[in-house]
Amino acid sequence: MEKLKLHSPDLTQANIDKLAQLFPNCVTEVRDAAGVVKRSIDFDQLRQELSTSIVEGPQERYQLNWPGKREALLTANAPIAKTLRPCRDESVDFDTTQNLFIEGDNLDALKLLQETYLNRVKMIYIDPPYNTGNDFIYEDDFAESGGEFLKKSNQKDEQGNRLIANTESNGRFHSDWLSMMYSRLRLARNILAEDGAIFINIDDSELSNLKKICDEIFGEDNFVANVAWKHTQQSKNDERYFSRNYNALLVYRKSDSLTKFRFPRSDEDNKNYSNPDKDPKGDWRAGDVRSPNYRKTLCFDIKTPSGKTISSPENGWRWSQESVDQKIKSGEIVFSPDETRITRKIYLVEQEGRTPENFWDNDISGTSRQANAEIKDLFDGVAAFDTPKPTALIKRIAQLFYGCSDFVALDFFAGSSTTAHSLMQLNSEDGGNRKFILVQLPELCDEKSEAFKAGFTTISEIGKERIRRAGKKIKQDNAGKAGIDELDVGFRVLKVDSSNMKEVFYTPDAVSQDLLSDQVNNIREDRTSEDLLFQVLLDWGVDLALPITQETIAGKAVYFVDGNALAACFEEGVSEDFVKLLAKREPLRAVFRDSGFANDSVKINVEQIFKLMSPGTEVKCL
Repeated sequence: MEKLKLHSPDLTQANIDKLAQLFPNCVTEVRDAAGVVKRSIDFDQLRQELSTSIVEGPQERYQLNWPGKREALLTANAPIAKTLRPCRDESVDFDTTQNLFIEGDNLDALKLLQETYLNRVKMIYIDPPYNTGNDFIYEDDFAESGGEFLKKSNQKDEQGNRLIANTESNGRFHSDWLSMMYSRLRLARNILAEDGAIFINIDDSELSNLKKICDEIFGEDNFVANVAWKHTQQSKNDERYFSRNYNALLVYRKSDSLTKFRFPRSDEDNKNYSNPDKDPKGDWRAGDVRSPNYRKTLCFDIKTPSGKTISSPENGWRWSQESVDQKIKSGEIVFSPDETRITRKIYLVEQEGRTPENFWDNDISGTSRQANAEIKDLFDGVAAFDTPKPTALIKRIAQLFYGCSDFVALDFFAGSSTTAHSLMQLNSEDGGNRKFILVQLPELCDEKSEAFKAGFTTISEIGKERIRRAGKKIKQDNAGKAGIDELDVGFRVLKVDSSNMKEVFYTPDAVSQDLLSDQVNNIREDRTSEDLLFQVLLDWGVDLALPITQETIAGKAVYFVDGNALAACFEEGVSEDFVKLLAKREPLRAVFRDSGFANDSVKINVEQIFKLMSPGTEVKCL
């Protein structure tokens, strides 16, 4: 039952609504005197609509702008004092897997990954909120000044999950969504490989705006395609105007180092190839020999073996006369039996995959219904996630990198972890070694949802459990297949958290007498040696997915990352004898706890010991 308004009507908003019907291009979002963003009218634009001559106004320029864009840029660039803490209990094959599942705010995660994965990720796939009027988006904290950052070095999030409902009644309906995407896409571009590409699923609600910010961030020249993916086979009679059967897949490359995409060839693609003349080079099909554009130098007659003449087509031949003569001699161009035409042989063995179309039907790329069925199949009939994507769609995207099946893929709106499931499945089919990095906020499940009733409290829990179940099922379904035992179906769980270092580490000038004890031990009491190890990996830009082993040397626990790439010891009482034993291993990098040395003499001599015994080792303290 509707409630009484108990106030007079807002005539200003009513007038804006009326003008919006007449001049929708004059409706915008602006800040009022109090700094609140609300819907308003662009009066300069309205004056121009009502004038027969050019109206004076602000300088025109080609750009997309919105309230909060500058803050979004500052937010993307601002440093954070956070880290990634490992969680073995929730991981699978923690020490050996090359896959990562990061739980936390994706803006924080992208910032933490900047150094380690700079220019390294080949494929980014995201399925962000569509901004339909009832989706949840991130409510980002805008950047602080440098001084404020140092004072609040831990940047503890006081707003919990930082998710807000972005309803159409919100004055910042478009602005909030654009700010959320803008900062994250800027950071994502940094870690994209030069020959990599990003794929963004979106519907019509923000497609035009998303393309504009991608043009700005990645460059118009790096726009690759707007692929139409038919996500349903059925028409929806409850739609008001059109049944929406398609979603967009917006594709941008990092640079022109990515020159092409290709799909693997199917039996259907190869059906027109045959070998009627038993050509030793194999099956072939007839190719066009005509030039698509007229050039006088390509217009010439061709003499047949018996002396007949084949006249030039209207635009000429595809090659010069010298090239045609060479191709006839090599057998690439052959004459018809009656010598009235020529044919070019296109050999199957020379085909590098197949050029993809920008329309993907659901018979190959899957449907939303199939995606839901995949979830239910894994979760014993429970619809654990509302809007999953089908594995067939992500597999098809990964296959575009034809001839490359060993790369890192990132999904920072991971949801139910379809990306991880898809890549593991594809690796099991073609023997590839595609690795994934997933990022998902521990967003609370609706208490009325099937997932919550099944025992899942957060979306990230669903995602992690899906990877566990999918990996187990893939191995079971492929039992006995060559290489299946070595298939990586594990993942290393890392959680975004405050820094391992105490606040005095970041603000030494603010130390008071009662905080002097914190200067002796600058590490938080609740942090483990493995927590410290991953902070070191982040700070040093070392791959977070490298294998980790632990050994005991002279009674001290030592972590070795990727064999000898890094040696870390965070124990107390480190002596010169221990340092000498470690130096004999000649690691590329060595790191110790600043307060872990037995005395000041050991601390002073550590670098000298490594210079003498392992001069190539870089030594640091935490």
